[in-house]
Amino acid sequence: IGPAYEDKVSRRGLRAGDLFYPHLLEERLRDLLDLHNFVLSQYYKEKPLDFQEELDKLCRIGEEIKPMLGDVSGELHRLGDAGAPVLYEGAQGAMLDIDHGTYPFVTSSNTTAGGASAGSGVGLLEFDYVLGITKAYSTRVGNGPFPTELFDDVGKHLSSRGAEFGATTGRARRCGWFDAVLMRRSAKLNSLTGLCLTKLDVLDGLETIRICTAYRYRGVEIDTIPIGAEAYAECEPVMEEMPGWTDSTEGVTDFDALPEAARNYIRRIEGLVGVPVHILSTGPDRRETIVLHHPFD
Repeated sequence: IGPAYEDKVSRRGLRAGDLFYPHLLEERLRDLLDLHNFVLSQYYKEKPLDFQEELDKLCRIGEEIKPMLGDVSGELHRLGDAGAPVLYEGAQGAMLDIDHGTYPFVTSSNTTAGGASAGSGVGLLEFDYVLGITKAYSTRVGNGPFPTELFDDVGKHLSSRGAEFGATTGRARRCGWFDAVLMRRSAKLNSLTGLCLTKLDVLDGLETIRICTAYRYRGVEIDTIPIGAEAYAECEPVMEEMPGWTDSTEGVTDFDALPEAARNYIRRIEGLVGVPVHILSTGPDRRETIVLHHPFD
């Protein structure tokens, strides 16, 4: 996705609307291929793409796409004016945000809640609820700082029980304890209204559960993330221990039916992050969910 974003911010990218202007599409594609074919042939020693072949492909696909194109922002404005409920779904974690994440170990876009406004063309004040989705423990794919990462049997338990492998890449996710410091920063970055805490059942059977409540950075205890991935990588977690639970939470749909230790763990997360838990997931099936407060209520 990185090269596609490079084309976008360099103002040389192709846009869906170009399909309505064949001569403009042809001109822009030719300029774009001049650049990328140079990179392909000179740097990667690969065969350059054929201009006519790529143009014909775009035009063919375009005939299917053009009927579906329209003024998305305008349609969303009309829905908003009519009082219709609209759900915007983001992707990837807050710490993968190109501006606010652990740069350079980030993606190419803004993954925080503000990206919904920038991407949709809907003004910030039109959003009246922001749900932050987080696991009951921490994971990360790929490189980058991860203060609470586990390399022991508990880490293996979380990885195996939680099926922690990338859905697209198949890469194993790194696993660790819940990081309340990181979640507090995420809550501020996104103006979170409530939390959806997932995979609570993965913690079943653990005798002790730990939560990161602060970092130790160069001998000093801090309660926020330091500036820069290099500094973040130096942080050591300050942990708080809580009793685990042996009773299964899998499939439980009533908060009061959860083990007392699980309820205490959830309440402690709420207190440390400063955001209430509104939804709980206790299994992979969508029915295995506890809704304490519905986002549209």
